[in-house]
Amino acid sequence: MLTPAEAAMAIDAALTSIASENIALENAAGRVLAESLSAERDLPPFDRVAMDGIAIRHSGWIAGIRRYTVDGIIGAGSEPFALTSDDHCIEVMTGAMMPPGADTVIPVEMIQLTDGFAILGEESVSLGANIHCQASDGLAGDLVLTAGTMLRGPELAIAASVGRARVTVARQPKLAIISTGDELVGPDADLKPWQIRRSNAHGIAACLRSRAYSSLTDVHIVDDRPQLTARLGALLASHDVLILSGGVSAGRFDYVPGVLADLGVRRVFHKIAQRPGKPLWFGVSADGKPVFALPGNPVSTLVCLVRYVLPALERLSGRHTRPVAMATLQDGWAGNTGLTAFIPVVRAGPNDPAVRLHQTRGSGDFISLVGTDGFVELPSGVRLAPGAAVPFYNW
Repeated sequence: MLTPAEAAMAIDAALTSIASENIALENAAGRVLAESLSAERDLPPFDRVAMDGIAIRHSGWIAGIRRYTVDGIIGAGSEPFALTSDDHCIEVMTGAMMPPGADTVIPVEMIQLTDGFAILGEESVSLGANIHCQASDGLAGDLVLTAGTMLRGPELAIAASVGRARVTVARQPKLAIISTGDELVGPDADLKPWQIRRSNAHGIAACLRSRAYSSLTDVHIVDDRPQLTARLGALLASHDVLILSGGVSAGRFDYVPGVLADLGVRRVFHKIAQRPGKPLWFGVSADGKPVFALPGNPVSTLVCLVRYVLPALERLSGRHTRPVAMATLQDGWAGNTGLTAFIPVVRAGPNDPAVRLHQTRGSGDFISLVGTDGFVELPSGVRLAPGAAVPFYNW
């Protein structure tokens, strides 16, 4: 069996990128840039007034002038006019271009405006105060956003500021979430004593949506080989990624690996030396589409989704790869034999790296996940002292 690190590398090596598309900026929230953007002008493009007040010549204040004739007002978006005298000033508004001939802005709180004059006190005034200088944030042509950046509010504002009404982004991958098993029924269906609610699909979908994957199809297929073959074949043709839950162990009705082989999906690996989630199956279709067949027990399903599927989707979508977070164990770890352990944890505080292990009663005990923040990856056969740093994965 592969180790978790070897499995992650095998998945990464098998992936190709999703195609890109050009869309309107207003539709780009949550999408991933497939191009890099540069500044069209200096940032800011001119010496910009940073506070409401008056623009003066600092030399006049040094000379002792405290009473200034107001020549007029310049608002944001107005064409500026020049200041021509040490004992004159111009009212300026935040965002306006600095008037030629002025070099300092006195905030309105330090000024008494009366009868066309501005009167200052004796507070200290620094040369160049309250001016956001041209090109202090960047030069024309500087890179402002790189390919792989997710477009949130700040990034969309930057794209607009450099004149991009449209951007090229990675196409949203079409994801099929597939639950298999005769025992599964929906949350609102009548329940027979030998059946269980279909919960894994809801957990998978919620996790994907929280990461801004929105093109999701939810499908349930019973344990019938002809049905599995027909429906999985259709889903492979219409989706970019298949995420299955159940049917990958060694039981008589675990048809999924055989059906995928019949459909031309090349197996990359089956089983990882880990607990929970050992039976994970991963393969690639003839046209390069990844297929993840996750174990059916709910804790195994979610652990494998977060540990392997989410990083793969980031790669497919062209997102910047984020380093794995690290946590410190409050109580240490006694070690185990043969298998890497994934153990749910509770954080000591919102920004505290310390975590407390929160053991479940097995891979079917998803009730114990309530209140946990994620899980840690603990090496096999190694005892860890309190304070040891270990990889942490957020739900």
